[in-house]
Amino acid sequence: MTALNSFPITQRWKPTDDRKIQLYSFATPNGVKISIALEELGLPYEAHLAHIGQDDQKTTEFLSLSPNGKIPALIDPDGPDGEPIGIFESGAILLYLAEKTGKLIPSDPVGRLECIQWLFFQMASVGPMFGQFGHFYKFAADKVTDPYPTERYQNETKRLLGVLETRLAGRQWIMGDDYTIADIATFPWVRTVRDFYEAGDVVGLDGFTNVTAWLERCLERPASQKGLKIPARP
Repeated sequence: MTALNSFPITQRWKPTDDRKIQLYSFATPNGVKISIALEELGLPYEAHLAHIGQDDQKTTEFLSLSPNGKIPALIDPDGPDGEPIGIFESGAILLYLAEKTGKLIPSDPVGRLECIQWLFFQMASVGPMFGQFGHFYKFAADKVTDPYPTERYQNETKRLLGVLETRLAGRQWIMGDDYTIADIATFPWVRTVRDFYEAGDVVGLDGFTNVTAWLERCLERPASQKGLKIPARP
């Protein structure tokens, strides 16, 4: 019996190499954060497709690791003290991987805290607000006649882009010269507004020149180009 056998999720998505990190995900803005980070860090991992369109994330096995029923989730067979550990919530996974490797996060206490603040900015604001905007703008446009929800989340998306625009003034990355988990957490959501929701014009994305230039820098990274496609959609 291997150490990973104690995790019920491995009975549904069986590892081929239980020495590798096991990622359970789908290629959404939240899901690709982790594959991108793993590619940046060069950590060996296996990606398992948890198909949210087929409610894989609601199965008993998935819920045993991610009780909120959301992707992504991860098992690291080499966790603290060499024992395997399971983690859910993309922000927590990013922070864990950064601290495990000592990469993608500043080493000094003040810089570390600043980076975590911007990670939480994405988790608490960018993700939820952009996601609600996309829901009402792209998916519920024919279901909701009242313009209020779309306008509310459209305006909040524009406000948050403005916060990011100000932060990126004179900076290559959110933390300045160093690419970090704050960038990895945030850029897939900006990309989604532009490419998946097809709402760049609606939120005036081109007017946020610092944001758009930063987005292109993020997308040009080899780890981003690979991680954005992992796990491969059927």
